Amino acid sequence: MFVELSATSNFTFLTGASHPEEYMARAALLGMEALAIADDNSVAGIVRAHTEARSIARSVKERRDFDAIHGLVGPPKPEHLPDPPRAPVTATPRLIPGARLLFRDGAPVTAIPKNRAGWRSLCRIISRGRLAAEKGHCDLTLRDLEDFADGLHLLLWPQAQTMTGGACDWVTQAKRLSRRFAGNMHVLMVPRYDGRDTVHFDHITDQAQRLGLQTVASAAPRMHHGARRKLADVVTAVRLKCRVDDLGRNALANGEGRLRGEADMLRIFAGHEDAVHRTSDLAKTLTFSLDELRYEYPSEISENETPGQRLERLAYEGLKWRYPAGAPEKAQTLLRHELTLIGKLNYAPYFLTVRDIVHFARSRNILCQGRGSAANSVVCYCLGITSVSPEMGTMVFERFVSEARDEPPDIDVDFEHERREEVIQNIYETYGRERAGLCATVVHYRGKRAIREVGRAMGLSEDTISALSSQLWGFFSTKGLEAERMAEIGLDFRDKRLRQTIELVYEINGFPRHLSQHVGGFIITEGRLDELVPIENATMEDRTVICWDKDDIDSLGILKIDVLSLGMLTCIRKAFDLLKMHHQRDYTLATLPPEDPRVYDMLCEADSIGVFQVESRAQMNFLPRMRPRNFYDLVIEVAIIRPGPIQGDMVHPYIRRRNGEEEVSFPSDELGAVLGKTLGVPLFQEQAMQIAIVGANFTPDQADRLRRSLATFKKHGSVSAFRALFLRGMRKNGYEDDFAERCFSQIEGFGSYGFPESHAASFALLVYASSWIKCHHPGIFACALLNSQPMGFYAPAQIVRDAREHGVTVRPICINASFWDNVMEPDGQGGLALRLGFRQIKGLSEEDATWITAARGNGYQSVRDVWRRAGLGPQVLVRLAEADAFGTVGISRRDALWEAKALAPGEALPLFARDIDGEVVDEPAALLPEMTLGEEVVEDYVATRLTLRAHPVALLRHVLTPGSAEVKVLTTDARAPDLSRISFTRGNPD
Repeated sequence: MFVELSATSNFTFLTGASHPEEYMARAALLGMEALAIADDNSVAGIVRAHTEARSIARSVKERRDFDAIHGLVGPPKPEHLPDPPRAPVTATPRLIPGARLLFRDGAPVTAIPKNRAGWRSLCRIISRGRLAAEKGHCDLTLRDLEDFADGLHLLLWPQAQTMTGGACDWVTQAKRLSRRFAGNMHVLMVPRYDGRDTVHFDHITDQAQRLGLQTVASAAPRMHHGARRKLADVVTAVRLKCRVDDLGRNALANGEGRLRGEADMLRIFAGHEDAVHRTSDLAKTLTFSLDELRYEYPSEISENETPGQRLERLAYEGLKWRYPAGAPEKAQTLLRHELTLIGKLNYAPYFLTVRDIVHFARSRNILCQGRGSAANSVVCYCLGITSVSPEMGTMVFERFVSEARDEPPDIDVDFEHERREEVIQNIYETYGRERAGLCATVVHYRGKRAIREVGRAMGLSEDTISALSSQLWGFFSTKGLEAERMAEIGLDFRDKRLRQTIELVYEINGFPRHLSQHVGGFIITEGRLDELVPIENATMEDRTVICWDKDDIDSLGILKIDVLSLGMLTCIRKAFDLLKMHHQRDYTLATLPPEDPRVYDMLCEADSIGVFQVESRAQMNFLPRMRPRNFYDLVIEVAIIRPGPIQGDMVHPYIRRRNGEEEVSFPSDELGAVLGKTLGVPLFQEQAMQIAIVGANFTPDQADRLRRSLATFKKHGSVSAFRALFLRGMRKNGYEDDFAERCFSQIEGFGSYGFPESHAASFALLVYASSWIKCHHPGIFACALLNSQPMGFYAPAQIVRDAREHGVTVRPICINASFWDNVMEPDGQGGLALRLGFRQIKGLSEEDATWITAARGNGYQSVRDVWRRAGLGPQVLVRLAEADAFGTVGISRRDALWEAKALAPGEALPLFARDIDGEVVDEPAALLPEMTLGEEVVEDYVATRLTLRAHPVALLRHVLTPGSAEVKVLTTDARAPDLSRISFTRGNPD
């Protein structure tokens, strides 16, 4: 029996040409009992191979169960069993985790852990090399391997090159390593397919015998099937930044470097059959499995309390804080119930960790809001993790933290986007970099990236590549490259190179290209994280990440905490600060006046520019039809305008039922209990799961797999795989086929993007908070929005126009009154006016603005005054002049610009600016023509991306409306197109 012990997957980025899953499936078809995936200095892809191996084993078991039942009950397939696997398999291969280590001072070595200690050693080795190099690289020496040798078995690659490209004496290396790895090392024999393999194998075997080592055979595949040869050359060309035509010796000579079965290997290694059979014997000793990884969450034990005791104490203290007048009986009952369940499942440390992170943020006045499966619970409300009161929603805690499913809780916490880094660095400081790291995100080839890189590797012109890219709709799409479409854009699909390129684009779609860092998913461990998974440097300074993404850690049952950023939280926090400063009102998300009718009236009129989640055109179109009147209406509003519900045709039925145009009916009382609050239309992921369980008899395991396939932002959804099982279950329970089909099509829509109810509730609170601020304090809301840019749908020009339509006085940038941020100042009539800040000026830095405000004292009188007192360079003064910052001191834009341009970069200060006779040199005054209104508007947009003078279209009103020559100074349409994105050029638009 043969076992491949060193296969390279496409997680050796731009080298391997097959997915880890494809290797496992191919090994099953070849009858291989085990397979080692060993990528270069990485274990990034092995979880996917491990998951596929478990899937194959489950499929084989289901097939056997089906065959057994088939023989008893006759031809019809039992309805409670899923479809059997399509491809017949002859084995259930076991994954052998490993890595091919490349050294700066030695030949490569495939390191395979024999046990948990070996895995620990392998992770430490890779971590050391990765942390010693920049992102994407690894710097290893043989000393690193010798320092962490426990539990490892080595396969030495003879006659190979080092990482630096030089040849090495593998015999000397073998002698050195033999002293440390006695009895745990073999010499790997790999065919070259050059006609001299027999001689090559004889030579290696002789040298190995002199060293007292045995040999093992390997095909060292870079692809699971020979059909991937062309794609292997393409990814090599991408890696080397050249065309396939120019690869030369870097191209594969043939397609022989593929995963092979026992018969092939015995033929290739004729005369050395013992090296082939030895692989199976060795594989039997390499028993480590990723299932042995026991993730240990930080215990969070304090000096005098267990985690459960501390959680209970903090929860009841929070109950008194949240309900000063006394908590209602319902809240107390729920809290006791949740604490009991948390203690039974031992999740108290997880809740404590999230609480401590949130507590740190609040101690620094960083606004945050929790969301996720377990976030909308009484426990999280009392701990301050979320501000969504349990009375606001109808979520059931067991739906997310279930004793039956034994699933870990899920809590995401959003922080202000400008200050999240403080929270991240605090986590590193609290737990140490050896115990905490961010998840990875695998960047895959999709649509246009695939066309661009494959097209260049294949030698297509940039014009052709652009034409091909223009046919794709959506980032992840690969449709639109059919022959008919090619003809429409003038490309000849009969061209062999073009046709081959398109085939390769389809083939590479979904391939991993490189690792990036997750937006905020933290893994924290009790022991060393780098003994569970390798750690490496991120591109960002002071960030370290692991090599597994969120799907991988979910597969292994590893808990993560999502520390995410949200621009609206920055805006709301700044608005709260302004309210406290100018109105002496100290608000939090939980203390805003609830259920304000004026807020809902504003939303019903679609007056939602800048409001969180409901500012898009689709939401503004839907708001007057939805007419929200309470908080739960906002929850539905957030969830319903999503690609999932829209594609599942849920929007129109819900509106018709809400407006009384369609009868609200349920096919059964059981489904009525699930869909009652949404009028019989499934809108949330949880409802999709409940329909499957209640209506289609899904088991908890099948419902969990359905939930994972519905995961938000899932790139490879597998919802359709449950179709037959779902339809059979619905039919068995007496539901009509038409209803079952409609139910499943709605559920399938969530595969694109569906919202959990808990997430929607947390977001709805931010919708209400931002709406309340906009409704009652539109000036403060606009000021906070401008100070939180970039964020949202709308540019500063549109935010300012909307604020003025709400009666806010907006004042221009002033050299004597503005600060870096936009501020609120007295308007002289008992109210507040919005003063634009220096941050609105293109190209002006915050440091320069700080110097301006620090040195102005009683005010500047001229451009030279700013130059002399603030010490700014002429280019900064030019930017201020172009933004008309001197207009409020009586200096026009052109006069200020003229004066700023007269300042030479090396000009001396006034004390020394005299001629040889001691006289001050005075330049004659220039009489510059005044700028027209059109010129002023254009210059405003060029310098600050907004104007307070006139809407640009107003200048053309006499042309667009015959008989009307009036030009209105104030804009009249806050929802007009964003003209700040137009590339203006200086000149007279009149």
